[in-house]
Amino acid sequence: MDVLRTFVIGTDLGSFAKAADRLGRSPSAVSLHLRKLEDQIGQPLVRKQGRGLVLTEAGEMLMGYARRILDLNDEARLALGGLAGLEGWVRVGVPQDFAETWLPLLLARFQRAHPKVRVEARVDRGAAMADAVGAGALDLALTWGEMGKPDGQLVGERRLAWIAAADHRIVDGDPLSLVAFDAPCAFRHRATEALDAAGRAWRQAFLTSSLLGVWAAVRAGLGVTVRTVDAIPSDLRELHLDDAPLPDLGSLALVLHRAPSRTTIADAFAALLLVAVEAGRGMEGS
Repeated sequence: MDVLRTFVIGTDLGSFAKAADRLGRSPSAVSLHLRKLEDQIGQPLVRKQGRGLVLTEAGEMLMGYARRILDLNDEARLALGGLAGLEGWVRVGVPQDFAETWLPLLLARFQRAHPKVRVEARVDRGAAMADAVGAGALDLALTWGEMGKPDGQLVGERRLAWIAAADHRIVDGDPLSLVAFDAPCAFRHRATEALDAAGRAWRQAFLTSSLLGVWAAVRAGLGVTVRTVDAIPSDLRELHLDDAPLPDLGSLALVLHRAPSRTTIADAFAALLLVAVEAGRGMEGS
């Protein structure tokens, strides 16, 4: 399963180096997984195309099977986890980009395993969701950063990147045009904090409460934004530190918040969330 996950994630990201970063493994370990899989298949699964990788015919065929095998494996782990017959409801909060990517599939998988459980999903800002968990209005919430709640469970870390349109150019000495969510936002805070520490002038070029708005503004060339390195859309690019005078951003924690009064149902859904995080699904930030 680990080898298949590496293959799927590396292909989805277009880079096995990015897969290593997402999975928390060394690049050599990820390369070993790919070689092991190709040895078992008996033929190459990927080939270089320009600066990226594409699947061979054998790779495309295996990819369909790999996705189905991993989905069935995750569903089996959930269904056979000694939680049959669960009834009730669970309230969970996630960032909006998660809701637009892997959350609907995760909800469907949970509903198939536990048809008598009702799931209420809330899509909101991290600070609001963390407060809702503390107040008992949500059972669980995933946020980028601790949101002032040090009792949250660290479930992952992702490297941050400066992201811009393919033809966007940074002029040294000019204020950096920043595209971001309005405050409070962990990504915006990390960007402005790093710029201020480096003595780099910046201006807020575009503020929005929508992730789609962020990407649209960056594509239009209004400025640069900050997100996790594995969340970069294929038509945008990471600004590497050697070709842009910008400070290093480090990494950002992904944190799971649980309500003080935990239930068996909430624990079951939390286990499925952790499987999704481990598999690297939906690591975009908001």
